[in-house]
Amino acid sequence: MSDPDPHPFDRLSVEHTSTVDRVADELRRAAFEGEVESGTPLREVAIAESLGVSRSTVREALGLLVAEGIATRSPNRGVHVASPDPDSVRDVCRARAVLEVEGVRRWPGASEEARDAVRRALVDYTAAVREGASYQRLNDKHLALHLALVGLIDSPRLMQMAESLYAELRLALAQIDRIRRNAHDQAGSHGLLLRLLERGDIDAAAADIEHHLAEAEVAILDALAHSHVGS
Repeated sequence: MSDPDPHPFDRLSVEHTSTVDRVADELRRAAFEGEVESGTPLREVAIAESLGVSRSTVREALGLLVAEGIATRSPNRGVHVASPDPDSVRDVCRARAVLEVEGVRRWPGASEEARDAVRRALVDYTAAVREGASYQRLNDKHLALHLALVGLIDSPRLMQMAESLYAELRLALAQIDRIRRNAHDQAGSHGLLLRLLERGDIDAAAADIEHHLAEAEVAILDALAHSHVGS
């Protein structure tokens, strides 16, 4: 039996992957903040020149966005920022409702760490509203609170599913800029939800989050419909 290679990791590298991730992060940010609108072509050459990276790096980053549903690739048309589809948005809203309502119902048996994550997320979101935070930060804090509700289920797979759903939702919200207009109302609504949970009124809390998410679905779809009319 031959001796093992004394340097088995010499060929490993993280620099290229890290660059791809950074490019993908910047493109996500631009899409989520509405800097690039739905349907905008994501051209490799222009992006590579703007960010000072290779076309192959941009190509890999775009592949990540396509896999996440943030961008679409079409034959002979290349890659474009995805356009929120009402049916897909409706499906995302209903899927997240299943996860979040179940999370709320798990509050009594959830770990204190998971409960604290919900409390901290509400504090962070309220602070972002009060400070007049940027769209991206406000949106991130808001969805982080909803993600914390899913965390009460204590299922890594369901958390991963929720993160994927919220990535799709961020794109729709970026196109309609809905969160900024009603952020204060949202903060108050979520404060009520936490009070219901803290006093153990789980049925009322579940009804509250169901009502909240149903209203959010209607508002998002209505805003998307108006944005399409105006485009």
